[in-house]
Amino acid sequence: MILFPNCKINFGLHILRKRQDKFHDLETVFYPVPLQDALEIVSNDKTGKDISIDITGLSIDGDEEQNICVKAYRLLKQDFPQLPFVKLHLHKVIPTGAGLGGGSADGAFTLLLLNGKFNLQLSEEDLIRYALQLGSDCPFFIKNKACFATGRGENLQPIDLDLSSYKIVLVNPGIHVATGWAFSQLTPNEKRPSLLSIILQPIATWKKALTNDFEEPIFLKYPEIGQVKEELYRQGAVYASMSGSGSTVFGLFEKGTELNRENFSSSFFIQTIG
Repeated sequence: MILFPNCKINFGLHILRKRQDKFHDLETVFYPVPLQDALEIVSNDKTGKDISIDITGLSIDGDEEQNICVKAYRLLKQDFPQLPFVKLHLHKVIPTGAGLGGGSADGAFTLLLLNGKFNLQLSEEDLIRYALQLGSDCPFFIKNKACFATGRGENLQPIDLDLSSYKIVLVNPGIHVATGWAFSQLTPNEKRPSLLSIILQPIATWKKALTNDFEEPIFLKYPEIGQVKEELYRQGAVYASMSGSGSTVFGLFEKGTELNRENFSSSFFIQTIG
């Protein structure tokens, strides 16, 4: 059985308050983007490890036991000890540590694969509960449709966001931004207009109103990321923003607009969708 975990972008990201559990309450709009990994699961009758994973494509740092797909299997194994030994094959296309939620998607889709292949009969609500234990972005990929998100990101309200007239350009400069450091640079602020009210306005108004709190400190430390956003606007983007805590920047362009890739470093990951 095989699924294709996709990435996401954030339209706006406000950090509202720090919680007693050391997480933050936030609000953002998650939007799924069809840049995809491939994830296959097969039963493994061989003796030995209960789960093994083979990774191709882009490399992933860290021990196999720390891989989010392995964690997803072990999370369900606690409640479903009948899960058989399995082998996973993950082909990575989505850049890691890029603000695109690629790892979160892989973890959430592992839950979906296990639920489907082994008929665990978990509801969407059940899957979201498990996904939140893997990471704050993971619940979104269970719904996988445009959503206004609050709480840690698990409170998901589907919204109608029609971007069919636009293409999305993703630019990742290959800079790793430490999420913990990024959060430490922010001052939470809950006294401002809700992103939900902003996202429902015409896209032409987003440039001044739809903001990502992480941009200011990250652009200060990594001006190259801010320069990507400026270049996307120079080339005609209707809206451009950093996704999540970076470092990927995306731009919305009217279809038919041609991107001049020569204005970006040849080492950058650039993907046009739509």
